[in-house]
Amino acid sequence: MTYFIVFLVMMFSGMSVVFALLFGPGLAFVLDGKVMFLKLLYSRLFNGIYSPALLALPFFIVAGEIMNQGGITKNLVKLATAFLGHRRGGLAQVNIASSMLFAGLSGSAVADTSALGSMLIPAMEKNGYTRRFAAAVTAASSVIGPIIPPSGLMIMYAFVMNVSVAGLFAAGLVPGIGIGVGLMLLTAYLAKIRDFPIANEPMPWKERLKALWDGIIPMMTPIIMLGGILAGIFTPTEAAAIGAGYALVVALGTRQMSFKDIPRVFTSAAISSGVILMLVGAAVSFASIVSFYHTPEKMAKMVLSVSENPYAVFFMVNILLFIVGMFLDAGPAILILGPILGPAMVQVGIHPLHFAVVMCVNVTVGLATPPMGLVLFVAAGLSRESLEKIALEMIPFLIVEFLVIFLISYFPMLTMAIPNWLGYLDVPAAASWILGGIGG
Repeated sequence: MTYFIVFLVMMFSGMSVVFALLFGPGLAFVLDGKVMFLKLLYSRLFNGIYSPALLALPFFIVAGEIMNQGGITKNLVKLATAFLGHRRGGLAQVNIASSMLFAGLSGSAVADTSALGSMLIPAMEKNGYTRRFAAAVTAASSVIGPIIPPSGLMIMYAFVMNVSVAGLFAAGLVPGIGIGVGLMLLTAYLAKIRDFPIANEPMPWKERLKALWDGIIPMMTPIIMLGGILAGIFTPTEAAAIGAGYALVVALGTRQMSFKDIPRVFTSAAISSGVILMLVGAAVSFASIVSFYHTPEKMAKMVLSVSENPYAVFFMVNILLFIVGMFLDAGPAILILGPILGPAMVQVGIHPLHFAVVMCVNVTVGLATPPMGLVLFVAAGLSRESLEKIALEMIPFLIVEFLVIFLISYFPMLTMAIPNWLGYLDVPAAASWILGGIGG
């Protein structure tokens, strides 16, 4: 475990995660007298980046950038307002519903918080909500972004851990929608006891249908991508390329974006892609070192020495992921802990796809937990409210999200039913836990 200790020291001393992922194992090889294996680091780094399967990631990022910068956000907010704005607490409900719609376009919690928060937090404050509540509901709902597919975070996990991208996308549908519905039910309850304002009078159906038409055209982007993948028509890479092309046609056709904006969009996407691909390559290299030192087997033995009960193991791992999520961003948490925890959980008897979706949801919720939750900082900056006040206001929302994590952990068929129905689940390998456990 020398490599892991060195890695943690380097990362918490301020070194970039990418370099810490490489420097930690490299220094460990030197300290352990295994210098001859240093070439394994850079060869796996190159192989990790130079992979056809990872081509999907830049295309997904391009599609998200086009939708984010093409003014599509306004159409989604109008759509949600048309159907929810007339209810008590309507703008808060619009905020959550917009996050669910926006999730399929951006796949990013930070992009969700920035795009929707800059528009809805001032609008909610003007409508009579407190700034802390407006920021809290924005931050809490933004974590849906990387959960509802298509999701860049899930693509990273699937690539590093060799699980099906389509299967993981299918498994993410129920948790993403479940968190959204749970937050909306909680908001409806809070609207009654706090007497939240009504945003607007019910819109005529003509205006609602107009908002639906304006919103459904961009919403076809994730539908085309996800539908094509799950139906077996496209590979994830082909679906991402087609989705990016469709998004560009929509943005240009609706004049939400001009040809002059294209270089800026592609430059931004290229920078984001470069950063993520470098991180993924370093994580693949790190994962090979994890395997080299037989860390998953050692972790499995350690876990089994505490308990062989998968329920107890899942509880301990969820606590660990919650603590990690408080301090580490979702992407690095997935790439660092996935190769260590994933194989160990499989040895305990938990299906790899089941653990994959639980881990993705858990570390994503961590983006909204103090003290280092990234979306909390974004929401605090947009609302000009203190982080502490927003965090306190978020407690009921976080309870709902933790409840969803509990349900998908201990009732596996909630997430595994759709992948099983689509043929992505190896039922015999998972039968003892998924079909024979509480969720069966």
